[in-house]
Amino acid sequence: MNTRDVLIIGGGHNGLVTAFYLAKAGLKPLILERRPQVGGAAITDEFHPGFRCSTLAHTAGPIRPDIVRDMQLEKHGLRWITPETCVTALSPDGRALSLYQDENKSSQSIAAFSQKDSAKYPEFEKSLGKISKVIAEVLATTPPDIDHPSNGDLWSMLKTGRALRNLGKHDMYRVLRWGPMAVADLVAEYFETELLRAVIAARGIFGTFLGPWSAGSSLQLLIRAAGDCHPAGSAFFAAGGMGALTQAMASAAQAAGVEIRTAAEVIEIRVKDGAATGVLLGTGEEISAKAVISNADPKRTLLKLTDPTHLSPDFVQKLQHYRGNGTVAKVNLALSALPNFTALKDRNGNALKGRIHIGHEIDYLERAFDASKYGNFSPHPYLEAVIPSLTDPTLAPEGKHVMSIYMQYAPYKLKGDWEDQRKALGQTVVQTLAQYAPNLPELILTHQIITPQDLEDVYGLTGGQIFHGDLALDQFFTMRPLLDWAPYRTPLDNFFLCGSGTHPGAGLTGGSGANAAREILKGLRR
Repeated sequence: MNTRDVLIIGGGHNGLVTAFYLAKAGLKPLILERRPQVGGAAITDEFHPGFRCSTLAHTAGPIRPDIVRDMQLEKHGLRWITPETCVTALSPDGRALSLYQDENKSSQSIAAFSQKDSAKYPEFEKSLGKISKVIAEVLATTPPDIDHPSNGDLWSMLKTGRALRNLGKHDMYRVLRWGPMAVADLVAEYFETELLRAVIAARGIFGTFLGPWSAGSSLQLLIRAAGDCHPAGSAFFAAGGMGALTQAMASAAQAAGVEIRTAAEVIEIRVKDGAATGVLLGTGEEISAKAVISNADPKRTLLKLTDPTHLSPDFVQKLQHYRGNGTVAKVNLALSALPNFTALKDRNGNALKGRIHIGHEIDYLERAFDASKYGNFSPHPYLEAVIPSLTDPTLAPEGKHVMSIYMQYAPYKLKGDWEDQRKALGQTVVQTLAQYAPNLPELILTHQIITPQDLEDVYGLTGGQIFHGDLALDQFFTMRPLLDWAPYRTPLDNFFLCGSGTHPGAGLTGGSGANAAREILKGLRR
């Protein structure tokens, strides 16, 4: 039987980040990835001859700057593409609102809709920027042990409290008030233009089982603003697709001493006397280790790969109720030419180089959410699309393009079978886009349609949940994934979590992986 220092189950971006930091500390981690390539949800595939696309995630979180610096990702081939346009929101009345990296340019664009909103936008961005610095500190810390806080926990809480106080009375009040709010209420306090309200509010509901009127949806906006304080978010692409990001991470990890094995499916985590001792692969091979770390979601890790009889009934019951039912589907299109969006006079596609938002008002977003409550996918969905070939021509043949579209809401728990609804889902997405780009259907060479069921079966995301569990008030910080089990450990000794089901869990930032590595090293030293 093989014996290793550390085994990491899953080669997604958080697993790669954790492995890198453990290797830099002198350990020899082995990553076991079930699929033929590392990357998890950040991969690039050719889905039609000559057409490559970020199969799932199409923008970065963005990755925490300290992780980019420590891993020296640029030296390992990563090249960022950050277009001037962050997002263009389209309205059925033929109008378009573009928001930019430059605050003044965004204000000028908003002025075409409302002078009042144009003046309020810099104020909102400034407040969000101040608050986001404090939130970023919270996201980079380890949640404290509520029952038995250590000296480090107390010091961390003291620093956070001091940072909050340093915001000043007004912004400190905003932090405490905004988090539990419905994001629809938050944006309505600042802006009168529905299109502007909707494109900012969408940041608070993306990837969750929440609508804009759901309590706590503002928390998502604050979490995402911690990495990027633009109110509606920016567009961070990797040249070559998001798979280029995780390939650079894999290269950095291997240079640090990490071993990576692909097509190595873990089917069981071995446990003896209350401690993880290794894993069993689908081939029958057993590998023992001093510590086992899972980058898979908490439910898959502890209820499927681990025999639940090794866990207390109370823990199992709580984890079974950890919410993680996906609401997102993905459609990738190979196009023979650039679609003609009727709201855009710029035929060079500059307005389309960032993200494209479809969901013109708060009520539209809420009605899209309504359908999913009853097991149906939305007939009029909220869409986030990108055309990455506009900024990275290597992704498609000359003159042709790829389009990557997130569709929400598509409930994992669908009435009926997702395979039967696959074609209808794709048609709904195309028909919705065709309201804004009438010639789109005739340009489509092929579809790639990824349902929530595919997200579970093919990509290993339990419930089709792209964040490994809902980001909500009761599943955040000390309660992610469960109260008393937030600091990246499990009830079993030498067994840890490092994926997005742990704090902070906010998409492609690498935060969960970096935080986990720090706490795992402390645990192993003890």
